[in-house]
Amino acid sequence: MNDITREQMEFDVLIIGGGPSGLSAAIRLKQLVPSLEICLIEKASEIGAHIVSGAVLEPTALNELFPDWKQKGAPLNTPVNHECMFYLPNDEKKIRIPIIKSLMPQMNNEGNFVISLGDFCRWLAAQAEALGVEIFPGFSGQDLIIENERIAGVITGDMGLEKDGSQGPNHTPGMELRAKYTIFAEGCRGSLSKKLMDHFQLRQGVDPQTYGLGIKELWEIPAHKHKPGYIQHSFGWPLDDRTYGGSWLYHFGDNLVSFGFVIGLDYSNPWLSPFEETQRVKNHPVIKYHLEGGRRIGYSARALSEGGLQSVPKLTFPGGLLVGDAAGFLNMPKIKGTHTSMKSGMVAAEAIAEAMNTQEIEPISYQFRMHKSWVFKELHEVRNVRPAFAKFGARAATLYVGFDSMVRGRVPWTFHHRLADNDKLKAAALCKKIEYPKPDDQLTFSRESSVFLANLDHRDDQPVHLKLRNPAIWKTVNWDVFKAPESRYCPAGVYEAIDIDKEPKLQINSQNCVHCKTCDIKDPAQNINWETPEGASGPNYPGGM
Repeated sequence: MNDITREQMEFDVLIIGGGPSGLSAAIRLKQLVPSLEICLIEKASEIGAHIVSGAVLEPTALNELFPDWKQKGAPLNTPVNHECMFYLPNDEKKIRIPIIKSLMPQMNNEGNFVISLGDFCRWLAAQAEALGVEIFPGFSGQDLIIENERIAGVITGDMGLEKDGSQGPNHTPGMELRAKYTIFAEGCRGSLSKKLMDHFQLRQGVDPQTYGLGIKELWEIPAHKHKPGYIQHSFGWPLDDRTYGGSWLYHFGDNLVSFGFVIGLDYSNPWLSPFEETQRVKNHPVIKYHLEGGRRIGYSARALSEGGLQSVPKLTFPGGLLVGDAAGFLNMPKIKGTHTSMKSGMVAAEAIAEAMNTQEIEPISYQFRMHKSWVFKELHEVRNVRPAFAKFGARAATLYVGFDSMVRGRVPWTFHHRLADNDKLKAAALCKKIEYPKPDDQLTFSRESSVFLANLDHRDDQPVHLKLRNPAIWKTVNWDVFKAPESRYCPAGVYEAIDIDKEPKLQINSQNCVHCKTCDIKDPAQNINWETPEGASGPNYPGGM
């Protein structure tokens, strides 16, 4: 890539990613040092177009960033007013879990809001631009600029390349965006963040990251069923005791319901399909009641960093730092990461402002500042929750988590994640094949009809952004041992095993990709590499998602 003559642009600070962490970092930097030249790039066609979440927002960080957010018109219009949690022992029964706020602080949503996270990010972007931040949507970070072992910026992806990588008639080279400091706010499993962690060995000495896949649907339901501010969570059926996961239901807006299902990607049965489990759980009466008679109007999926404090890497390196879900600041028991991501961006801004004053190459105080922040205190209190489910199974872990919550995590031990998610899969011959019911197209649906609702836009003749490092491995590992698990764990039908009665081959339908990154995480041989496609490609989630 570097043999092409590229336009260069220089900034004080460059931010990769237009989610809550990157936007909060930009805003806080401008609040601290208004004269800074700050550029933020976002691979989606517009800010918010790739943003996916439940979402219930805890406004802790927002209160710090903008104490007057109500006067500024922040789109927090639906306060939580009622919450329920259920354990589902089977496909019909439910057991209500009482939420005792004094004993279960992680499940207390008093003072929180049901929001559209995409709309919230659009609002944050407007505040950033009003302060003078330059925001460039439709630009993906394709490669790092490393000079003298320091990050000096990034190279954006070329536009107009042909499928074979050659330059088409409308080819435009990517630009070199250079900065004194670069903030990586790509979200979960970002392609540049992976390169950073490898190059600077940022994961040395920490647990492997473990992930979940969140699949979300947006529904419009009959007005008589709509209860703005009602939120509901469930766990148990249809998952077995060794598989972590559960559902959410959030009522908000004009007769809208955000429904979703999260499955831990440390599951072992290669026959499991997170998409099919999401469809199946909707048949339980506790969920079916809310959605029946409604209309599904949106679909999305995204991987989540679930490892917690044990899996947070070193956060800084010469020339930059990691924020938000790129670093893994999700609070999994709360099922929330927006407030922690925002706070990490704000703390990063403070560290960079200090580094500029002292002319430090590496904004090293960020690591110390985060350790002293309420983010690390919050993550320390829940550090044992997620690994407890992997260690004990769902039923026993629920009892342990109840105890752990009562003592606020003040125990002398820390559970650890021993293996990466891709190492947890068992051979297909050792596992029970799962037969899933056919969709009824009213409550449950196919992948094809679901992906249609993601409003995907990938130029047909652009290079494929999902690549096999060694194509020969697919047959001997993925097919012979695991029977093509990528055809089941992908929630968008990107991967298909074809000619299985003759000589099995893998077909990659990259135009279906919703950018969830699951393939990059769960592939058993880590042979699939997810790279950013041409800028502005991918899903286009509308307002309200």
